[in-house]
Amino acid sequence: MNSKIPEFREKLQKKLNPGRYEHSLSVAFTCICLAMRYGYPIDQAEVAGMLHDCAKGYDNDTIIRHCEKKGIEITEDERKAPAVLHAKYGAWLAYDIHDQEILDAIACHTTGKPAMGLLDKILYVADYIEARRDKAEDLPVIRRLAFEDLDEALYQILEGTLNYLGSKGAFVDPMTRKTYDYYKQQRKGETNV
Repeated sequence: MNSKIPEFREKLQKKLNPGRYEHSLSVAFTCICLAMRYGYPIDQAEVAGMLHDCAKGYDNDTIIRHCEKKGIEITEDERKAPAVLHAKYGAWLAYDIHDQEILDAIACHTTGKPAMGLLDKILYVADYIEARRDKAEDLPVIRRLAFEDLDEALYQILEGTLNYLGSKGAFVDPMTRKTYDYYKQQRKGETNV
C-alpha cells in the first residue's frame, strides 16, 4: 500500500462532504479491482481513484478562479460546462503527486480523451461503476462488462453519457464527443478485421 494513502484519506475527509468522500473511497477500491484485473500497478490506481475528486470541495466559480490564478487553461466550452473543470484543477491540486499517469487520469476523468492510457480508462470506468452509483441505465451490464472488456465498457459509458445528455438538452463538452468518436472508430476498426 502507498504509505501516503492514510494521509490522502485524512485530507479528503476534511475537504469533501461525506457523500463525496465515500464516493472517492469507493472509486479507489473499484480502481484497485480493475487494476488487478488488467495488470496495472495497484498503488497508482488506488491513488488516482482516491484523489480524482479532490477539487470537488470547491464550487464551479471558485474552481474557475483558481484555474485562472494558477494558469490552468480553460476552454470556452469548459466555461459553458464548468462541472468538468474539477478534473483539471484536481490534477493540479493532487497533494504532491508527481506521477504523470495519475495526474493525466485525474485530469481526464470527466470527459475522457482520445487514446486514453490504461489508468485513464480504469479511473474513467471506475468513477461510473463504483458501488454507490445507482442512477445509470444498464449499470449491472456495464459493471460486468468492465471486468470483461474495458474498452467496450468505456465505449458504452461514453455512448450512454452522450445519449443521456442529449435527451436532457444539456451541453456536451466537445472532448466527450471527441473521445466517443475516437473509440467508435476504434471499435469499427476491430469489427472490420
